[in-house]
Amino acid sequence: MRSEPASPRPDAIDLAGLSYEQARDELVAVVARLEAGGASLEESLELWERGEALAARCQEWLDGARRRLESSRGDSPTTPTEDAPNDAAASPSGGAR
Repeated sequence: MRSEPASPRPDAIDLAGLSYEQARDELVAVVARLEAGGASLEESLELWERGEALAARCQEWLDGARRRLESSRGDSPTTPTEDAPNDAAASPSGGAR
């Protein structure tokens, strides 16, 4: 038996284009639908996956805002990031030559 590839669902829009507020509002709606019950198992799983993706998108926005605030205040990040690697750890000797 051969099945056709699933076509993108209408609500499967690109999360990268969502603002924080849009992602948060949609996440609230997803949670409300899950809490209301009555959805099939398949629909519940799809809602859960969408909610997880929306929560991750919101976290990306919050992390970016935190970095911007730290940068504007001149604070150094609390943990090394890809943008600011730990120079001492990058060298095999652990320090400058």
